[in-house]
Amino acid sequence: MGRTVGFLLFDDLTQLDFTGPLQVLNRLPDAELALIAKSDGPVRSDCGPFILPNHTLETAPDLDVLCIPGGYGVDAVMQDTAVLDFVRRQAAQAQYITSVCTGAFILGAAGLLRGVRATTHWRYHDHLKAFGAIPVKDRVVHDGRVITGGGVTAGIDFALSVVKEIAGEETAAAIQLSLEYDPAPPLNSGTPEQASAEVREAVEARMGPRLEAFRAVLDTLDLPTG
Repeated sequence: MGRTVGFLLFDDLTQLDFTGPLQVLNRLPDAELALIAKSDGPVRSDCGPFILPNHTLETAPDLDVLCIPGGYGVDAVMQDTAVLDFVRRQAAQAQYITSVCTGAFILGAAGLLRGVRATTHWRYHDHLKAFGAIPVKDRVVHDGRVITGGGVTAGIDFALSVVKEIAGEETAAAIQLSLEYDPAPPLNSGTPEQASAEVREAVEARMGPRLEAFRAVLDTLDLPTG
């Protein structure tokens, strides 16, 4: 039985948050892909290339899997009533509701993370609490039909986890092998725990202004209390 996998696209999304899972989930047997944006024009990624959606919010089919990438554009989406309403409508009938990296905050802004165990990019992790979520520092977190992935490259692990959930371990293993996914990074600095103090300080300094802008958006939202 085929499944429709839909990706929500928006300007300034993190390209690998989208294309990493896309490469994996495209190989899900009988998968139909829906690339969904607010309009039918090209969507700008964070590293230059544009992505062409094949559906708008109005033409999108009912999804079996809703996948939301992250990126700087999350700030605007968290304040976009039309997009959040679309996410809620799809979540009401989808089999799985998923996100990668800071895409989790779009789920949160739609009210879909209250009381839910979830993860996101390490630098934003504590902000999950603002949406009523239960932060879990794992690369991929399953909580019922909600599946969230950590930062950027975790999207590949996330997508293989989704395939395993839907189609079984053998199918997921075959996709992993076909992609030759056997990561062996040349550096041991992929988590804040592994990175040196100097590296972490440099990243913190670079991300500081971005985090301030993100927090300013949070101050405008109607977030759960208690």
